[in-house]
Amino acid sequence: MSEEPGNGPDNAALEGQTPKDQRAALPVMRIQAQYVKDLSFENPKGPAALAQAQGRPQIELEVDVRAGQPSPNGQQEMVLELTVTVKAGDSTLFLIQLAYAALVLVQHVKEEVREQFLLVECPRLLFPFARRIIADLAREGGFPPLLIEPIDFLALYRNRLARRQRQQAAADGADSPAPEA
Repeated sequence: MSEEPGNGPDNAALEGQTPKDQRAALPVMRIQAQYVKDLSFENPKGPAALAQAQGRPQIELEVDVRAGQPSPNGQQEMVLELTVTVKAGDSTLFLIQLAYAALVLVQHVKEEVREQFLLVECPRLLFPFARRIIADLAREGGFPPLLIEPIDFLALYRNRLARRQRQQAAADGADSPAPEA
């Protein structure tokens, strides 16, 4: 990556600083630890259910991303929650619920973009590890490995913002007095 003017975040704030000062002011996100926070696997009928299933199983995936409150030193817990339900008709073949978390150090990130930084970039880094856990767990349960397609965390974040704005607009509309007739 070059260090030419115009490249990188907020170069106006970096002008006049030495290269060492510039590096110190660049956004930093370091994953200090990652871990399984919660894991559940339900296999009600065992792998025999797959042989009895007619047609192709339906796979439902739910995704949620949460960030905890930052500590004074800049650390923050980020949790990627994945729920996978595999069904054949009305029968559930298996269900996996995974909360995969990380302790993340975030520094030099403006407050207005911190949430996006945590809810888009961090899960993007954690997803391959969570995906592998789900694939291995399905295999250990007697089913073929379940390989989840990559997730567009930016689109999820934008949907979350749009939903929040709609809720806020609805709340503001409910709070405003009704026009007089």
